[in-house]
Amino acid sequence: MNKTIANKIKQLGGNTEGLHADKSFTENWQSLSFSHYLYDKDWDVYGIDQYYEQYKDLYIEDQKSFYKNLLEHYFSDHELPYGQYFFKDWIFTPFKENSEDYEELDGLVEEYEVKKIVQGKEMDFICIFYSYGYPDHFFVCTTDPNQNNPTVYSTDHEMYFQEIENEGNLEEFLDRFMTQEEFLEIVTEYLDGKYSK
Repeated sequence: MNKTIANKIKQLGGNTEGLHADKSFTENWQSLSFSHYLYDKDWDVYGIDQYYEQYKDLYIEDQKSFYKNLLEHYFSDHELPYGQYFFKDWIFTPFKENSEDYEELDGLVEEYEVKKIVQGKEMDFICIFYSYGYPDHFFVCTTDPNQNNPTVYSTDHEMYFQEIENEGNLEEFLDRFMTQEEFLEIVTEYLDGKYSK
């Protein structure tokens, strides 16, 4: 995993202490941890008005506490889809004989079809993120030729591996997420502009 990616993961709140240059991408990814969920830039200030209406008394009385609670809410695991991405690190081996996942995709997609889209010797995958949006699963091929900056692929549970999209390399993919500081800056500007008049 290259230094730019490692730094981006740190900025996003990931613990990168277990990263080592002599490890494969999969080993490095499985050594990561996040203390919170990630927030997609595309969702911008979705749901902020509703949150403000629910807690406007706190906003008026104590903005520091309001924003602290807002960050905890938006970067947490709950049923409300606010653009959160959930860090994952599980292996999926649907084409490897004698594996737990072998034949899971039988009748849905053939390995040769996946190989038309995915780069790698073997079609073994690591799920790196899950989201509430479409598509909802994001994978990297464990044998991607670029272990320092592999390609990210997406698929959705509705058409699992029958439809696969190339999402670009990992460095580009991670650019879709906001740090908590970036999120707070955007929300503060939005709420100040709308409600502090």
